[in-house]
Amino acid sequence: MKNIAVVLASGTGERFGENIPKQFYKFEGKTILEHSLDAFEQNKNIDEIILVTNPQFRDLAEDILKNNDYKKISKVLNGGKTRVESSYIGTSAADNNSNVLIHDAVRAFVTQKIINDNVEALKKYQAVGTAIDTVDTIIQVDEDNIITNIPQRKSLKRVQTPQSFRVELIQKAHKLAMEDKNVSFTDDCGLILKYNLAPIHIVEGDEINVKITQKDDLEVIKNILAKRNKNG
Repeated sequence: MKNIAVVLASGTGERFGENIPKQFYKFEGKTILEHSLDAFEQNKNIDEIILVTNPQFRDLAEDILKNNDYKKISKVLNGGKTRVESSYIGTSAADNNSNVLIHDAVRAFVTQKIINDNVEALKKYQAVGTAIDTVDTIIQVDEDNIITNIPQRKSLKRVQTPQSFRVELIQKAHKLAMEDKNVSFTDDCGLILKYNLAPIHIVEGDEINVKITQKDDLEVIKNILAKRNKNG
């Protein structure tokens, strides 16, 4: 079965503080988008890459593709107004009877192990998420900022991407969401859970697979890279 990476790079990056979306910001010699594409391009289990980009900055994305020797990119699509819309656009373009690994481009340092673990889990499960344990206690508050619940930390994890699916399953979830006026989700596993379509298996993420939202996140990644390079 073909494994297709759907890389979502259509965000505006308003919190990043630059005049271009953060996926086009250069870090460690490459744009954030290039780091993400490289990870899937180099992975032996990935057969194809679909890039979903911000239509206002499509020229920038296409320039990046021209300047690199990517062999696996099959489609470049204009994204929607929300992440879920962009995911819908990307997964709708995937071949039937395939697996799709949906990844946020701004998680630029996704590891080969994470990608491989997602692909391996899809041999058994129809829906797979990536997550890491939370080290902080998480509290739930009401509209007045009063604590209403303190869940057990051992049952909580922090979501990362890729989130991976049999393509027919995630297409069904998106179809249901499009018909549901009350649905509001920021990730694809949430749609599977909402409509109770399949069990969602979790594979272990990595602290370096952080979502780059602000400039400070780049310092976190830089420190992790330096530590790992030092330790060999």
